[in-house]
Amino acid sequence: MKPIQVVEGRAIPLGLKNVDTDVIISAQYLKTITRKGLGQGAFETIRAQPGNIFDDPAFARANILIAGDNFGCGSSREHAAWALTDMGIVAVIAPSFSDIFSGNAFKNGILTVVLSQEVVDRLLEVAKTDPIRIDLEAQTVTTPFQDRFEFEIDPFRKHCLIGGLDEIGMTLSEDAAIAEFETAMACDRPWL
Repeated sequence: MKPIQVVEGRAIPLGLKNVDTDVIISAQYLKTITRKGLGQGAFETIRAQPGNIFDDPAFARANILIAGDNFGCGSSREHAAWALTDMGIVAVIAPSFSDIFSGNAFKNGILTVVLSQEVVDRLLEVAKTDPIRIDLEAQTVTTPFQDRFEFEIDPFRKHCLIGGLDEIGMTLSEDAAIAEFETAMACDRPWL
């Protein structure tokens, strides 16, 4: 997992409420055994509409998605987080997230930022023309227009995202303690 300290750039101003995981990535893509390529199928139903935000060249390299309330509701498919990652999305800003989606996003290195609807509305306006900056260490979202919005994040999640630590990375960070334990176990209980 890549460490996240600052996410800066264009943001896709989606703004839709109740975007469920089937909209993020439809069930037909759940048969894949790889995470690669899922970004092409992401938001397929929205992309089918002419003039949709995802096909706008201004947002071609966007690494932030601004969504509406209850983003990621629906099923528990982890493929939704995989699809966002494959699209290049590093952070999603919304007034609220489904708990399961938020957990899947975290485990896959996506920062979910919860801000009030009023703040999200402001960011949706800014995102149409200008970049947005998220500083995870300072827990702020800023714009080129001197907007500065603070957000809360669980300290454990913050630590893991800043350090780029997924579950395997956390285990490997304890390598010395694990080795010490294994050595002691081999001495104390050689029959194991």
